[in-house]
Amino acid sequence: MTMMSVVPASNSTLGLGFSGNLGNLDAYISAVNRLPMLTHEEEISLGKRLKDQNDLGAAERLVMSHLRLVVSIARGYLGYGLPHGDLIQEGNIGLMKAVKRFDPDQGVRLVSYAMHWIKAEMHEYILKNWRLVKVATTKAQRKLFFNLRSHKQGLDAMTPAQIDQLAKTLDVKREEVIEMETRLSGRDIALESPTDDEDDKFAPIAYLSSEASEPTRVLEAEQVTRLQSEGLEEALSKLDPRSRRIIEARWLANDDGSGATLHTLADEFGVSAERIRQIEAAALKKMKSALAAYI
Repeated sequence: MTMMSVVPASNSTLGLGFSGNLGNLDAYISAVNRLPMLTHEEEISLGKRLKDQNDLGAAERLVMSHLRLVVSIARGYLGYGLPHGDLIQEGNIGLMKAVKRFDPDQGVRLVSYAMHWIKAEMHEYILKNWRLVKVATTKAQRKLFFNLRSHKQGLDAMTPAQIDQLAKTLDVKREEVIEMETRLSGRDIALESPTDDEDDKFAPIAYLSSEASEPTRVLEAEQVTRLQSEGLEEALSKLDPRSRRIIEARWLANDDGSGATLHTLADEFGVSAERIRQIEAAALKKMKSALAAYI
């Protein structure tokens, strides 16, 4: 869906005021700002038509009358270096979602309800595209990401007092503020060399390639780590004390795999070596079932 796809083909029949070529962003913004605003009564009427009759024409009128709101909100996010038109497009998607869920019987104006949906779509777009490396993954980090710029004074680094104040205001750790500021102030560099001269190819792409960084290998390594830590501990906790002692002595005592022999454990527990082997086999089977959740 393009930014202008919310504009209907038959603009004149709706009296929305669009005319001429809207391919230019400035022309689009100018046209949006000329669209008539809806009165509260008109908004309620259109909302009920959409809710009760699934009237798409009513939905279109509600969307069109609030396009200027999207443009206004998008201006507030231009500092992240992303195209204004793309921000407006994402905001328009949020606006359409808000209109679809709008309930005129709640007594809330659409403008107040739609702001949250518009900002949510823009936030997602910024977080996915602002950097190749994600800078905010938790709810607290997202809040910090979108508030840090507005609290900074120009391009200078924040003072310790400013960092402490922001950490207190947003209820995050001081270290998190410092880390996020470092990420935001870091400059992007080209991964590939701008020249074809073999002697000048010293761009990061030349030395960043590593088999260990290949996605499937990273996932495999993470899986092994989980198995060796929480997975193994969980499996061992399912065993009775004697079975656990046998497994630990046989398989986990030494890194080289040279564990206790069946006969050594047989003497320890006063049973035959065959009985130790049976207990070991049963314990390994039980552990395998417990580890299935981690594979």
